[in-house]
Amino acid sequence: MTQDTEKTEKKGWFVCFAQAAAVATGSPVAFGLAAGVVILWIITGPLFKFSDTWQLVINTGTTIVTFLMVFLIQNTQNRDSKIMQLKLDELIRAAKNANTAYIDMENMSEKELADLQKHYEGLAAKARQEGDEKEAAAHAEASEKATKALG
Repeated sequence: MTQDTEKTEKKGWFVCFAQAAAVATGSPVAFGLAAGVVILWIITGPLFKFSDTWQLVINTGTTIVTFLMVFLIQNTQNRDSKIMQLKLDELIRAAKNANTAYIDMENMSEKELADLQKHYEGLAAKARQEGDEKEAAAHAEASEKATKALG
């Protein structure tokens, strides 16, 4: 069994397809092809006398492509988000002073998340205040040294 076949069996055919489609459709070649189709459609306008059918072709085509791409992109984003969350969870778990209770924050209620946000906003304000005090002390010390040096 080849390595590609093993990966497909592990991830599943749809995940492999969605990832490949996302990479392919996000490429410059895909953009060029899409732009080419639109240009070809515009060029054929006079040939079809800018009829309702001519307009319906581009409307239907773009609607179908957009509809299908939404699901492929959503699948890829959901998978990427889950992977990122797991990596962050592992970093939290591995950090010595980290609060591991936050590993499954995605399962918290809106109220719990709002309370946690207020807690961290308070910590940030306190850190800024302490930072300002340290900065003011550093400026005072530098000023004092400058005054002594200048006599």
